Amino acid sequence: MVGYTESLTDPSYEGQILVLTYPLIGNYGVPARPVDLDILPVEFESSRIHIAALVVGAYTEEFSHFLAQSSLGAWLKENNVPAIYGVDTRSLTKRIREKGSMLGKVLARNPDSLKAGRRISLGASPSQVPSRASSPHSSWRDDFIDIPFYDPNQKNLVAAVSITSPRIYKATNTSLLHPSGRPIRVLVLDVGMKYNQIRCFVERGVELKVVPWDYDFLAELEPYDGLFVSNGPGDPTMVKTTIARLSKALENADKPIFGICLGHQLLALAAGATTSKMKYGNRGHNIPCTDAISGRCYITSQNHGYQVDTETLPTGWKELFKNANDGSNEGIYAVDKPFFSVQFHPESTPGPRDTEFLFDVFIQNVFDCAKTGISGPISMPGGKVEHPVRADVKKVIILGSGGLSIGQAGEFDYSGSQAIKALKEEGIYTIMVNPNIATIATSKGLADKVYFLPVTPDFVRKIIKYEKPDGIYVTFGGQTALNVGIKLKDEFEGLGVKVLGTPIDTIITTEDRQLFASAMEEIGEKCAESSTAVNFDEAAIAAKEIGYPVIVRAAYALGGLGSGFAQDEAGLKALCEKAFATSPQVLVERSMKGWKEIEYEVVRDCRDNCITVCNMEVSFRYPYPYSATDLTRQQNFDPLGIHTGDSIVVAPSQTLSDSDYNMLRTTAINVIRHLGVIGECNIQYALNPNSQEYCIIEVSRL
Repeated sequence: MVGYTESLTDPSYEGQILVLTYPLIGNYGVPARPVDLDILPVEFESSRIHIAALVVGAYTEEFSHFLAQSSLGAWLKENNVPAIYGVDTRSLTKRIREKGSMLGKVLARNPDSLKAGRRISLGASPSQVPSRASSPHSSWRDDFIDIPFYDPNQKNLVAAVSITSPRIYKATNTSLLHPSGRPIRVLVLDVGMKYNQIRCFVERGVELKVVPWDYDFLAELEPYDGLFVSNGPGDPTMVKTTIARLSKALENADKPIFGICLGHQLLALAAGATTSKMKYGNRGHNIPCTDAISGRCYITSQNHGYQVDTETLPTGWKELFKNANDGSNEGIYAVDKPFFSVQFHPESTPGPRDTEFLFDVFIQNVFDCAKTGISGPISMPGGKVEHPVRADVKKVIILGSGGLSIGQAGEFDYSGSQAIKALKEEGIYTIMVNPNIATIATSKGLADKVYFLPVTPDFVRKIIKYEKPDGIYVTFGGQTALNVGIKLKDEFEGLGVKVLGTPIDTIITTEDRQLFASAMEEIGEKCAESSTAVNFDEAAIAAKEIGYPVIVRAAYALGGLGSGFAQDEAGLKALCEKAFATSPQVLVERSMKGWKEIEYEVVRDCRDNCITVCNMEVSFRYPYPYSATDLTRQQNFDPLGIHTGDSIVVAPSQTLSDSDYNMLRTTAINVIRHLGVIGECNIQYALNPNSQEYCIIEVSRL
């Protein structure tokens, strides 16, 4: 969805026509071009654009991002890279899926045809060519300047993208030291290296010596402690010299080796396996891969057209990761030696940061080998494959929401009905408690039994005693069901019923503003400066310390009920009167009115697999008063402070860069794991439109 500046500068795309299928491209512009390459700018992955041409469906010259210095089109023109939009990229993708990867070319119009004003109908038969054409043409090709097809795979693309002389990158954080006192150094074989791979090492205290693709590292005179083989473009069999040297390094087995993407394929070839060209490859930011050791599934970023043939791995090597979509190989490791590699991009950029821990795995192995002098196998986190014991339930109660309102609207009817279907597929007897007859979840024949009774502690307690269920879900009915779960927390065990999904303690943590702020502080995340209050006097003291304007949030409330902005003490008093009428506690916090409001939908299972389903951009900061130009240039009209139910929401986000998007995505996953949510939830942020400063507003809809 994001990351076009990173993708266009990825050396792995050297010589390729890149098709972006995201519905709108160019919306956050392009940052200032890097001048000092020693800085390794975050928004770019190399010093130049590597693609041969760009094809997109929809493009905009209007952009919105605090770092943007120009449009995407202007950047492409600077680099003489042709691009075309208005293409049905979905149809093009289907054709590639059916026929496989193919050669292509982007043609420019013939100036003579433009002067003649001829109309063109690509792909039309001669009988369909409009009669208004000034002269008959046998083919639309005559109106374009034709060029021969170019097959980049016939060229040594690695030589075109690799550096030409060695270069040292010092650690940017506290250096890891060798027992001799010198910095730990990793020798990097650059076969098309991305900047973020360099960042992932130097930010972890490792010194790098990056060398050209054909560098004889076997004859290296300066000491180093590990070997890293980068990503890169093209057919891996084209760099035979590099493969031969890697094969010798594997025989020596005196230093840990880690490879990514092309580096993965080269390591496999050096070990004695084979590679093959895939029909259409794997390219995208959301491709699932399963860890063969732990059984965990990770969302990965990928860009490759070749694969390692798992069945050809020699004795002593095993598969480390497998693609969960097509079953292709995504990683290998040596059973008793310090060698491993992965096909996907753990350094991401663009894409999720979920597997960046693999750099820690390699660096730890390098450090241990340097310290002990013994080259041992890698140690992966996550343990061994285990099949967790599932809750033994045969009858389950699901609490609905009752009447639809802000905070518990139609989404809970949808999620509740889906829960019923899932439980019935498992052969579990389902009981729905919901007084609202106008819902799908209470439709005849869906649940095994429906109680059209109020969702209150008294009625739920009576139903439990009568039905004697094994389990209960309190997370499919909005605030009403959550409040019932909290009130009956200490009774469930005595009633013989197990709470399924998110634990009640987690619900309490997210509902209690002070507990939530403390939980975020435990993992180094921050909420807005705030203070809880149980009466107006406490709220007034808190507001005075924080400084007006402030926002007042009611705890345990439906979708922001009783919440709002206070410009002064009079406004605070009015809000507190409303809030304390429905809630025992309020949170008085720093106002971030005018910031972007960003939401992520997150799902986590009992095995700690965690993904973000989508994200939404609720608001964008505007100068006041609005002008007609403002309203046509931006896609979001409401600043933070307008309730989501009353505002314009864009999904997915439109003004976040790859760095913004994945910063918040990574935070969302860390927060949900720390809280212990099991199931679906929503995390909301306030994001400063002029920087990457953000605060967590809340986690809701557990």
